[in-house]
Amino acid sequence: MKKKILLIAGGYSNERDISLQTAKSVYLELKKNKKYNLKITEPDGNFVKKLRLFKPDVVFNLLHGRFGEDGYIQSILESEKIKYTHSGVMSSSIAIDKELSKKLFIKNNILTPKYIKFVFKKNIIKKNIIRNIKRILDFPVVIKPINEGSSVNVYICNKSNFIKNLYKLKNYGEVLIEKFIPGREIQVAVLDRKKLGAIELKPKRKFYDYEAKYNPKAKTEHIIPVKITKKNYNKVTSLALKAHNLLKCRGVTRSDFRFYKDKFYLLETNTQPGMTSLSLVPEIASYKGISFIQLIEKIVNDASINK
Repeated sequence: MKKKILLIAGGYSNERDISLQTAKSVYLELKKNKKYNLKITEPDGNFVKKLRLFKPDVVFNLLHGRFGEDGYIQSILESEKIKYTHSGVMSSSIAIDKELSKKLFIKNNILTPKYIKFVFKKNIIKKNIIRNIKRILDFPVVIKPINEGSSVNVYICNKSNFIKNLYKLKNYGEVLIEKFIPGREIQVAVLDRKKLGAIELKPKRKFYDYEAKYNPKAKTEHIIPVKITKKNYNKVTSLALKAHNLLKCRGVTRSDFRFYKDKFYLLETNTQPGMTSLSLVPEIASYKGISFIQLIEKIVNDASINK
């Protein structure tokens, strides 16, 4: 009897295209094995109807960003009692919320950049915003939406371009303003509650933004193994595992760090990292001797409900 796997991809977030690329990569890999009955679908208005018609053994959640990575789709799958991959409702909703996850990290002694939450109001006094940032954080700072992924609408700002960039995010209603931490970009994967490995990124762009992540022309340099001491390697991988466990994540996660003055700053933990040809988790897994199909099957085998 073939295992029925429903791959959900696309969706309504700004990361729709990446989600579809991820789904294509995973589908083509699973298709090589004749033991699977596969189908790709979008989480549209007929999603529940499609679920009930196909009756999958497992839903492989390949959505990114809002509505797919924030607990929304997970709650539907829980109510339908269908096993699904990656993290559960609560873990997903906390991890994607950069303010909530930061509070959790700070409470548990995980270093993360200092921040303030900014709420857009009708009468914004620009001088007061600048004054507060200089007093609490100082420039440069990073402005980012509270609940987006893939570095969507993230801006590194100095005093002169801060207000202009801030207003680009006005439709979000509220944003996170974070102290910019320079230094090295190191990302760590956790799989099945075990350390998988780390990779360093050297973007040709200002930072590892959306273009650097998904456009081959950006020519981001991937360095594996990471050239740090064994002590620091153990430290950063342990921090990623700690974050994974604190958030009560399942399956695979990728935590993003800045390494500066011998300290690791955790920026965020991603509960549904990309699985495209340029994605970091498959690259880390490959370095550790885990093929793409083995990685996919490990994620499938971890699928469950009530998480």
